[in-house]
Amino acid sequence: MYHIRKAVLEDADKIAEVHVQSWKTTYSDLINEEDLSNMTFENRKTLWETILQMPMKGQVALVLHDDDNDIVGFISGGKERTKRFGYDGEIYAVYLLKDYQRKGLGTILLDAFAKAMKKEGYESILVWILTQNPSSKFYIDFGAEQVDEEETSIGEGTYQETAFGWRRIDELITKFN
Repeated sequence: MYHIRKAVLEDADKIAEVHVQSWKTTYSDLINEEDLSNMTFENRKTLWETILQMPMKGQVALVLHDDDNDIVGFISGGKERTKRFGYDGEIYAVYLLKDYQRKGLGTILLDAFAKAMKKEGYESILVWILTQNPSSKFYIDFGAEQVDEEETSIGEGTYQETAFGWRRIDELITKFN
């Protein structure tokens, strides 16, 4: 059985582990090895300690854990960062350990996140993913529309990203009921 709860500071280590492991397995065929190696447990732990120690208003961070409280995935987001597309909310990161992917757990995370964002007062959600990432189908299956494409830098490399979005969180939430 899996459970979702709000992330707390004590989760920083486990979230960092999931972040790094998922990053490396998900992007191994999409990002150059040198650029992949820039993501380390130490820098992710510091990032998550900062995020969880001093959460910004309107920020949502949820963890997915099993009955033993082992964190196997997470999702985080908050205010949309570019302010260019008319969306007010954004998914910043969503990752599941490889062994837990394609089991419906991403759906559980997205559902909980959409409801938490609505509770925070958001009306829409944007998410950026690497264009070559096969997970884009996941967002499309839940009604996200393609919004834009642009280049992004990861390490020394330049990669194409695609933004997908839901103009109305309520429409996304109805997909789960």
